[in-house]
Amino acid sequence: MTPCFRRPLFGLLLAAAAFAMPAAADSLRGTNDLGIVIERAVGRLLVVETSGRKTLAEVAGLGDLSHAAAVFSRDGRFAYVFGRDGGLSKVDLLTATIVKRVMQAGNSIGGAISQNGRLVAVQNYEPGGVKVFDSATLELLADIPATYGDGTARSKVVGLADAPGNRFVFTLYDAGEIWIADLSDPARPTLRKYPDIGRQPYDGLVTPDGRHYIAGLFGEDGLALLDLWNPDAGVRRILGGYGRGEQPLPVYKMPHLRGWAQAGGRLYLPAIGRHEVLVVDAATWTEVARIPVKGQPVFVMARPDGRQVWVNFALPDNGFVQVIDVPTSTLVRTLEPGPGVLHLEFTPRGEQVWVSVRDQDRVRVYDTGSFAEVDALPADKPSGIFFTARANRIGL
Repeated sequence: MTPCFRRPLFGLLLAAAAFAMPAAADSLRGTNDLGIVIERAVGRLLVVETSGRKTLAEVAGLGDLSHAAAVFSRDGRFAYVFGRDGGLSKVDLLTATIVKRVMQAGNSIGGAISQNGRLVAVQNYEPGGVKVFDSATLELLADIPATYGDGTARSKVVGLADAPGNRFVFTLYDAGEIWIADLSDPARPTLRKYPDIGRQPYDGLVTPDGRHYIAGLFGEDGLALLDLWNPDAGVRRILGGYGRGEQPLPVYKMPHLRGWAQAGGRLYLPAIGRHEVLVVDAATWTEVARIPVKGQPVFVMARPDGRQVWVNFALPDNGFVQVIDVPTSTLVRTLEPGPGVLHLEFTPRGEQVWVSVRDQDRVRVYDTGSFAEVDALPADKPSGIFFTARANRIGL
């Protein structure tokens, strides 16, 4: 008789479980539709959702976010936020809580996450160098001082980017060097150093295929190119003297090479001290065009499909955004979101772009097909906008 009683009871349990499942599912959320908006003045971030264009939660207590950046865990659940005060914070986007926060330096300006997602590296101004942490625990695994010359001076580190093979590439602003740090064994990082790459490298990027690292130079016109597939070939100078014969303009805000664009087999880069976007052939690394724009470009960012490039500007033109049509290399639209446009971020498939407008305490959302504003979200002095789709891209 025992089996007769067990079978109905088992069926009842299955029915109860099935009945309960929809309610449980309603409380679940994926991470691929999430992102964060940095509220720089109050040390806080907003957790946002792109499909509904809404704010889900606030996370406070993140310190000085005046030049904050973020990367994401492989599953998109955790954001690693790099504060200007040297704070590294691991934030759970699903629970909107700080998992852990460490003060790892005195002055910091960004970081990167390794290819396998296990290492988080931070670039530091003070003391100059790179520190590498376990992404799960934020335990310090490696400390790489950026020493140069006789070994007593330490340089500011900028342009830190991840590269395939659990490597990080970065530049030494004061020394004019590029370093590759191989963290295959985090306890024993190996370094390869390239001196004399140019004066004052201020930022760097890795191309989407992970092959090339490009460092922009603030101290002279030009960029430094390193082929990570053939590191023995050394560093090659490209676009040398692009401002030859012209008086450079005062630079009110440093361009961000991390906001560069690659589209249609070409690279679109901000020209320091120019009201121009430089267009470079990605096969030959030679200049093929220049596009005059309204002001000095800060971010030059491609829509995910590569059809458009969106540009924002330094003062006094930081209330504008211009759109370049890639097939024709012409400006097709000038938008005026408001004063203090600091950052742009495309939704993962590029149908919309979110624009932070610091001085209006707004994040404005535009349709990239019609250029119409479709929404605006309140935010306290917003700056960086970062969506979790970045977790699947090299160099971000």
